[in-house]
Amino acid sequence: MTSKIINKLVFVGLLASSTFAAAAEQNEVIIDAGRQQAQLQSNIGIFEQNVVIIHGTRKINADRLEVHRRAELGSNKQLLIATGNPAVFEEAQADGTTLRAAANEIRYDVAELKLVLTGNAEISQAGQKSSAQVITYHIEKQLISAERSEQGDSRVRTILVPVEKKSDTNVEKSEGPQEKGNNS
Repeated sequence: MTSKIINKLVFVGLLASSTFAAAAEQNEVIIDAGRQQAQLQSNIGIFEQNVVIIHGTRKINADRLEVHRRAELGSNKQLLIATGNPAVFEEAQADGTTLRAAANEIRYDVAELKLVLTGNAEISQAGQKSSAQVITYHIEKQLISAERSEQGDSRVRTILVPVEKKSDTNVEKSEGPQEKGNNS
């Protein structure tokens, strides 16, 4: 009886520690790059050459990244400025799809979970694609707003592509032989 209680306590402890580890990983930002520089007085890190940023289920690929971490931004606040031709942001969604965003510049406010895409910006998910000069994406709210450029005549464009519905024929085929086998 005592060993069962101990086993349950150990299981609960392991479950709690894995939950805390997962929460810590969600707050953790991992950056891989070919080269890194740091401006210690201004608290800015610069990463170049095939930069990959991972934050939970989010990933950014860029040519160059600046990480700003300053007291005036707030406690534990980081601003990531990724640039590329294009810089690309991807996030796995709860429904199994992937949200993909690309732009010349991606500003990612880690604390506010907000992206600002600037310059040839586009965002797509599940058959919908929007392009504009500036797109703002509030990750937690799942809110996207797009704006045209003040200069020039570019406009916001959204393309809706019908998503093919999965056919139920595979289900019927797999159920057919089972039903025959059950009737015999």
